[in-house]
Amino acid sequence: MANKPNVKPARPWFSSGPTAKRPGWSSQTIPHDLLGRGIRAPEVVERFAHGLRLTRELLQVPDDWALVYVPGSDTGAVEAAMWSMLGERPVQVLAFENFGKVWATDAVEHLKLEPEVLTAPWGQFPDVSRVDPKKDVVFPWNGTTSGVRAPGSDWIAADREGLVICDATSAAFAMALPFDKLDVVTFSFQKALGGEAGLGVAALSPRAIQRLDDYEPPRAVPKVLRLRDGKGFDRTLATGSMINTFSLWTLEDWIDGVEWGLSVGGLDGLIARTDANAATLDAWVQRTDWVDYLAEPAVRSTTSVCLKIVDPRVEAMDDDERREVVTRMKAMVEDEGAAFDIEGHRNAPAGLRIWCGCTVDVADVEALTPWLDWAFATAMAE
Repeated sequence: MANKPNVKPARPWFSSGPTAKRPGWSSQTIPHDLLGRGIRAPEVVERFAHGLRLTRELLQVPDDWALVYVPGSDTGAVEAAMWSMLGERPVQVLAFENFGKVWATDAVEHLKLEPEVLTAPWGQFPDVSRVDPKKDVVFPWNGTTSGVRAPGSDWIAADREGLVICDATSAAFAMALPFDKLDVVTFSFQKALGGEAGLGVAALSPRAIQRLDDYEPPRAVPKVLRLRDGKGFDRTLATGSMINTFSLWTLEDWIDGVEWGLSVGGLDGLIARTDANAATLDAWVQRTDWVDYLAEPAVRSTTSVCLKIVDPRVEAMDDDERREVVTRMKAMVEDEGAAFDIEGHRNAPAGLRIWCGCTVDVADVEALTPWLDWAFATAMAE
């Protein structure tokens, strides 16, 4: 029987969404004075606008871009862009993990488009030489379910004719995003900064705004996804106005996270924290013979790090048996209060998924790895 470690992570939260709260977070630090106020009250609208201004500053969004809140987290933000913008020209979707596949399915079955779907096996990124600059492109920058991120942005044409709609929810605030190569950038409160779930943000480039102004999609767009009014882009959304009633608690919690991000060095500081966490986990992977990455090195994520068990005894098992090993490991570390939510996504190959984003501390990643060794050894001895 393997020896049980003595030190536990101080904050044992490694879920890929919602992610760990910022260090030092407390519900008592969240302002309460506007809770219960009307959503259209001037003070409330200004608070939402303040949240957009802080978000722009931390994420370093260009001045000529617009930011809008969208219900439904990042899913709602991506869907709003797709429903409101696609159809003007042919579409490509990069589907190399679960959510890219969802966007492809929606484009086909619900928007009734005929997109070209560029796929790749788990752990790989699609062949970017097939991306056509004349077509609109929808893709996740970071595949939360596969541990794969985009291989830079050289494959995106600077003089493209189509729009690039980027689902950046597990990349924003943790990886550098090339806004000059993107036209729509979406993310949610619940990912990199550990906010509460339910709200997403869509950052819109001038080209995206022009599409909204010039193109009326040939479909009914549900109200909660509607970025256009009768004249084109609904510009009131960029001033803090809301599509529907949003949670003030969620908004205040978001502002708390953004203010923390600014206080620890801004975007560069958040990326450095993420990279340090990923490097700490990598040092353990390199010295551990029973585990390896799901993703290839050139496209390996630093936030949603997906791992596979490569011990020959596990590799000889079928998928259900491999999942049972992961389930036992998860249960053991959770029973000890050493780590929560470390299993891979249900649609991904059986394995572990460790969130290494900026709200996680290096010391907690260091404390986690002996528990993973213990859980694996114990599970295999049973």
